[in-house]
Amino acid sequence: MQVLVTGAAGFIGFHVCRALLARGDEVVGLDNLNDYYDVNLKEARLAQLQGTPGFSFVRCSLEDRPRLEELFAGQHFDGVINLAAQAGVRYSLENPHAYIDSNIVGFTNILECCRHQGTGHLVYASSSSVYGMNTSMPFSVHDNVDHPVSLYAASKKANELMAHTYSHLFRLPTTGLRFFTVYGPWGRPDMALFLFTRAILEGQPIKVFNHGEMQRDFTYIDDIVEGVVRVLDRPARQNTDWDAAVPDPGTSSAPYRLFNIGNNQPVKLLDFIAAIEDALGMRAEKELLPMQPGDVPATYADIAALEAAVGYRPATPITEGVSRFIDWYRAYYRK
Repeated sequence: MQVLVTGAAGFIGFHVCRALLARGDEVVGLDNLNDYYDVNLKEARLAQLQGTPGFSFVRCSLEDRPRLEELFAGQHFDGVINLAAQAGVRYSLENPHAYIDSNIVGFTNILECCRHQGTGHLVYASSSSVYGMNTSMPFSVHDNVDHPVSLYAASKKANELMAHTYSHLFRLPTTGLRFFTVYGPWGRPDMALFLFTRAILEGQPIKVFNHGEMQRDFTYIDDIVEGVVRVLDRPARQNTDWDAAVPDPGTSSAPYRLFNIGNNQPVKLLDFIAAIEDALGMRAEKELLPMQPGDVPATYADIAALEAAVGYRPATPITEGVSRFIDWYRAYYRK
């Protein structure tokens, strides 16, 4: 296959590119290498990909419509995996326009390019944050998700609605993946595992929000990548049993699907911190703080739909995944 992966220098995009290349696909990686977090880390990921047979890189923002149209005009992509986005819940409170530019305008450009080129399948990143004020656990793709609590979440919900429109009007197969707290080697510096590890090694206190009463469905990167690739290989199809009188949000009469992609085992934040402490052989000084605006107390993925569709089943325990991250962190930063 020839596959376009946007956000190729990002955490998930980098690992997805490696997996596709390893199985012999031709991969075009796209990224704008913005400075939301350390550009050096993005460039280091990219350096791991460049020089690999079958990989080519394009530096471009999703908002750059002429450049994106030029790229699609010169290629024919069997599949597109859109992982480029302005990430981060809390940052959306500080810089909302970045989310509209990348996640709304940029995603529109991707949809239009896929539509006009006749792309075989668009797989795109959504987020567990779309569940917002929902308290029914585990979160299911068949639940209503109309009450987001951050602009980031709202932009991801908008992506799902926009994708459905293109699946309905133009029969473009689209699959949205709601990621649940992805972690592992080469991870993002703004995520808890990275922040906690750095602070503990430097002898600094770690900030533990909601007084430690948080739960997250932490999902190891290798499990995420396996799910993404499996989904790519099975383009969305219409649900012939879909009933407009009782509409199922997770499927459609159009070639459109939504899946949760998580570990299906929520972990208490304090237990996650304990796993980091054990892997480092050091104890953390904890600063217990209230919940932050835009955050949710717990996430828990119902992955039954994804398991039924592609046989997805996460297999990496927290202790093993955290240990692999610590090994990478120590080697990369020479700590």
